[in-house]
Amino acid sequence: MKIGELSKRTGIPTRMLRYYEQQELITPVRSENGYRSYSEDDVGRARQIRGLVQSGLTTRLAKVVLETQAACASDAHVSCSQELAELLAAELSALECRISSLSKSRDTVREFLKRAEHDDLVAN
Repeated sequence: MKIGELSKRTGIPTRMLRYYEQQELITPVRSENGYRSYSEDDVGRARQIRGLVQSGLTTRLAKVVLETQAACASDAHVSCSQELAELLAAELSALECRISSLSKSRDTVREFLKRAEHDDLVAN
């Protein structure tokens, strides 16, 4: 699929998809005429990248998370430098704080809607 279709399917602007490519977060196949060609896997990956970035990760850290995810999915032994381990541990701590904060906000909004007798609007 071409970049326009990927954009429509993911809701991510083509400009952002090109940026993800520049940051080596997605790697489309290039045809002889230079057009980008994206696979079905790229749809999910682009959505995951957007989610990571929207949750506060930089694209550099999103790349590290995606590489870590791929390493964990394989049966191969994984290793990393002390510096990378410290970076990941710090990011893990920051993610835990954000998740906690978002969970509290979600619960507050849910409770407010329930008290305002609009809990029928809340997806279960």
